[in-house]
Amino acid sequence: MTNNTKPIDDATPLDDISGLKISKSKSYSLKEIYEKEALNIANATLKYLSAPPSKKEAPFTYEWLLKLHEEMFGDVWDWAGKVRTVELSIGIKAYLVSTELKKLSDDIAFWNKNRTFDVYETATRIHHRAVQIHPFKNGNGRWSRMLANIYLRQNGLMPVKWQENLLASENPKRNAYIQALKKADNSNFTDLIAMHKITY
Repeated sequence: MTNNTKPIDDATPLDDISGLKISKSKSYSLKEIYEKEALNIANATLKYLSAPPSKKEAPFTYEWLLKLHEEMFGDVWDWAGKVRTVELSIGIKAYLVSTELKKLSDDIAFWNKNRTFDVYETATRIHHRAVQIHPFKNGNGRWSRMLANIYLRQNGLMPVKWQENLLASENPKRNAYIQALKKADNSNFTDLIAMHKITY
């Protein structure tokens, strides 16, 4: 993948609520929006992680990668599952997103067919590349971590217990996570792989 990424130092800021689907009759605090998102994500978690999903249920195709994001955020945001057209402070240029996301899905198929890496490393590489691409307007980190967990579950391993506030400044694990992603940017996946072995 061409190196068109920007540094991963924080979550994408939620400063534009124009795509909010929940009732416009009241104003929502960020906390309330996150709570609505958490309920939406819980439904996707139940669908994909309560039992190992089949390859038909979670095929890791380009179309399904978009669908998963829509399933996680579609009750709250009208842009859920739609490739972004705006530049973010994190991730690749918007015009490259579709191409790189398709490359990721092709790479996953290749890795599976050829058993290029073990399951933990494949899940880690999926997670890292998804974060690098940052395909959506928001929710990219949670979607990337869900992708890794679905892959682990599909391949007989238990999902990681990621903290939803992982990138909050007060989270003691935040810095270690960001540093692991940055090391992976330089093809050192050791720390990030270790994080994928901390399961429920």
